[in-house]
Amino acid sequence: MLSLVKIAFGVVAGVVLLVWLFQERMLYFPRPVESRPAPRAGLEKVTLTAPDGVRLRGWFVKSEGERAPLVIYFGGNAEEVSWLTGLVGQFAGWSLLLVNFRGYGDSEGRPGEKQLFGDARLAYDYAAKRPDVDPERIVAMGRSLGSGVAVHLAANRRLRGVILVSPYDSILEVARRHYPFLPVSILLRHRFDSLALAPEIDTPLLCLVATEDKLIPPAQSRVLFAAWRGVKTWREVSRSDHDSIAGEPEYWRSIAEFLRERR
Repeated sequence: MLSLVKIAFGVVAGVVLLVWLFQERMLYFPRPVESRPAPRAGLEKVTLTAPDGVRLRGWFVKSEGERAPLVIYFGGNAEEVSWLTGLVGQFAGWSLLLVNFRGYGDSEGRPGEKQLFGDARLAYDYAAKRPDVDPERIVAMGRSLGSGVAVHLAANRRLRGVILVSPYDSILEVARRHYPFLPVSILLRHRFDSLALAPEIDTPLLCLVATEDKLIPPAQSRVLFAAWRGVKTWREVSRSDHDSIAGEPEYWRSIAEFLRERR
């Protein structure tokens, strides 16, 4: 019996150690550029250099107008953002800034909570100085993992609005739900605690959730939504899940409506 207890303890300790060592691989899933956008009018390659020397790469997709409003997009944990370069027409006349996370697409480095937050501020500061962007009309949009990055930006920069797609209250709570047998509160290094910031943010919010989402259920998104201080709109996209929500027309209609109200 004592030997069995020792074996069981060793197995549990081994699992905990593996989770501690490899948690970044469980949270971040970098992807190469899925379909490299062809050069065309209004599409500009962007390279930003972070304070630590890491180069971040993506695209600026220009809408009409000399000083157009802008959406800065932050993707999910397995999302490479080039797919959005051809969908600028869905954003109600707003330009797009699409910069891949560290390690994703052509961006250098390795992703981490602190690094992604700093890179978001860098992207905003770069965009706000562009002569073809109206700095008074910048919206941050974050999907899944990127929702936490967008919330951080809203807490640290002036925004016209925030669009959150399948947002979480914190990665800690997501991990607790999916791994109830692990002491995740001790193990987790990248917490993305959006809930702690939400009560202080008065920026208008659009929250989009998928009714069939099993990864981040609407109830978990609702916790963050309820804590948000500013004017807020809740939209449930029916017949969709965590991965398919962007395939529904209702998703794009809600985004365009929110952006038209912010012009």
